[in-house]
Amino acid sequence: MADNPLQTLYDVVADRRINPSENSYTCYLFSKGLDKILKKVGEESAETIIAAKNGVQEETVGEISDLLYHLTVLMVEQGIPLSAVMEELERRSGKIGNLKVFHESDHNT
Repeated sequence: MADNPLQTLYDVVADRRINPSENSYTCYLFSKGLDKILKKVGEESAETIIAAKNGVQEETVGEISDLLYHLTVLMVEQGIPLSAVMEELERRSGKIGNLKVFHESDHNT
């Protein structure tokens, strides 16, 4: 297993963007554009929710993997480096005392 599988995935997807190859699903997504990529992100999000609700861990892991892949395609399409997301996650993990913000937000959505 790679040291950072998400970085490896990102690098492969970014390479496909620069060096398209025939019969590549990733290249197909890029050729169809942002609307297709967003549609797939939405579909995989819904499938992840359903799998989690069904309580089958193996299925949920598969759907989360599909979602992470499609989110990676979206990041590359939008020019968002993985490091930017990782830095934002790290910044957020350092926050303490966000309970007030949590209580003020709409939890019904």
